[in-house]
Amino acid sequence: MDKLHEMVLSKDGSYTAYSKEYGEHYHSTKDGALYESLVKHVEPAFKIKQNQDEITVLDICFGLGFNTLATVYHHKKNSFASKLNIFSPELDAALVKSLVNFSYPKEFDELRHIIVELVNNGVYDEENLHIELFLGDAREYIKKFPKAKFDIVYQDAFSPSANPVLWTKEYFGDIKNIIKKDGILTTYSIALPVRLALYENGFNIYINSGEGFRDATVASLSPLNVFTGVDMEHKIKCNPDALSLRD
Repeated sequence: MDKLHEMVLSKDGSYTAYSKEYGEHYHSTKDGALYESLVKHVEPAFKIKQNQDEITVLDICFGLGFNTLATVYHHKKNSFASKLNIFSPELDAALVKSLVNFSYPKEFDELRHIIVELVNNGVYDEENLHIELFLGDAREYIKKFPKAKFDIVYQDAFSPSANPVLWTKEYFGDIKNIIKKDGILTTYSIALPVRLALYENGFNIYINSGEGFRDATVASLSPLNVFTGVDMEHKIKCNPDALSLRD
């Protein structure tokens, strides 16, 4: 890795990295890097979307590539017939360049060529799979997409305390514009200011819970019946001073 990152072993045996710039790990070392990507993002999203003919994903942000690779891994493992499109921004070009030498879990062995292609060219294509990696500002990147483009959004930026610009009410307003009405947003964060920012943009808020990982959040502009809902009005009454983050 480069001088701003250290590789760290996580609980499930997969490696993540620690960012010296942001003072945070890219994944929960307690939940495990691969496990977190699967259970907090990929599996809950595809529980809803797996039967579509085409699935378009926005992965905020690319980081070490785990969410993108875990999506491809899950898609291939389950032999889904859908066309899969993934778009992902990443600000740290040096980090992306270093990924050709990253110690990925064995589950990604057959996908390493994807990382090499993305590092070198920013685009990967094969039958029923298209991936684009954008190096630059995520806030500007998402504004270039047409309305209601995305079926799934992985909201997996560094935490609100470390990187607040990707958690504000205005940011989620931009996400609302490009996610489909029945789209799914997943995030590891259960922080009330984050949920408020989503709720104030019309998202329904749900708990993603399961064995072996800490609770996470699922959100959608349409009601979902496969997750337990969060009573946001009750949360607001109990926390009258809580505020969403703002630009």
